[in-house]
Amino acid sequence: MNKKLTMIAAGIGLALSAAPNVAAAAPWTPIGQRVANLNVRIDQGVRNGSLTRPEAMRLRTQLRDLQGLEARYRRGGLTVAERGDLDRRFDRLSAQVRFDKHDRRARW
Repeated sequence: MNKKLTMIAAGIGLALSAAPNVAAAAPWTPIGQRVANLNVRIDQGVRNGSLTRPEAMRLRTQLRDLQGLEARYRRGGLTVAERGDLDRRFDRLSAQVRFDKHDRRARW
């Protein structure tokens, strides 16, 4: 019986050590900080010529829409699923800013 308990305890310990470490995941950046970061990147792109004004306007509109969605989500309390959705949408917008800034289109 003692040997059986030892084997079970060892199995549980092994299973727990193989589980992904949730605490090691990247911390979630607050939405206000992500909005500020994106605004700075868009402003820099306009100033250095890597974004055209129409590109910047489109990106800012998408950012405003995303802020509106976040406000609607917060009215009922931000769920884990909504937080994940916002995170994915911010990641997508961030990638779009990066793409637009580096697409080497002629600027005027």
